[in-house]
Amino acid sequence: MSGIERVVTSGTFELDGGSWEVDNNIWIVGDESEVIVIDAAHDAKAIEDAVGNRHVVAVVCTHGHNDHITVAPQLSADLDAPVLLNPADDMLWRMTHGDKQFRTIEDGQVLKADGIELHAIATPGHSPGSTCLYAPALGAVFSGDTLFQGGPGATGRSFSDFPTILGSIKDKLGKLPADTVVYTGHGDTTRIGDELVNYDDWVARGS
Repeated sequence: MSGIERVVTSGTFELDGGSWEVDNNIWIVGDESEVIVIDAAHDAKAIEDAVGNRHVVAVVCTHGHNDHITVAPQLSADLDAPVLLNPADDMLWRMTHGDKQFRTIEDGQVLKADGIELHAIATPGHSPGSTCLYAPALGAVFSGDTLFQGGPGATGRSFSDFPTILGSIKDKLGKLPADTVVYTGHGDTTRIGDELVNYDDWVARGS
């Protein structure tokens, strides 16, 4: 049976000289034999314990902020799985991991675990390479820090832009079915329709 599992880890988000304590959601998508891990935050052991003996197709990082890639190289080595990241976030990756390598994930790319397709959707704004993963068969989208319960992800730091994230949400995520469940990078889940009804308020807030 295919499903979605959540692991929550705790650590720090660091950018522009600041440091903030955060809890991150790591999503494991697949079945009892094969999975995809979404994000690589803080604690490799907790993620590896949740994966168990299952084959990991890939560790996909929704974007390059350090709290989403903290243990990506370790997971890659321990789980014998490639790390995928949109190359537009290369500069963020290098802030944390220097010249360690990742593989690229591009807009429209499709990954499969247990026959479940995850479609990569480029959603720049929170970061240049922010990428959501849409699973039509599960009625789910994994939004990283692009969309939360309550609105768009933060855009007040380097390499982010509020009009760009609004465009990504409206033009990309807004095309998904309204009842699509949004599995976020932090905090609780929501639904596309429950958030998009507030789009005009977000625009007004940023003007």
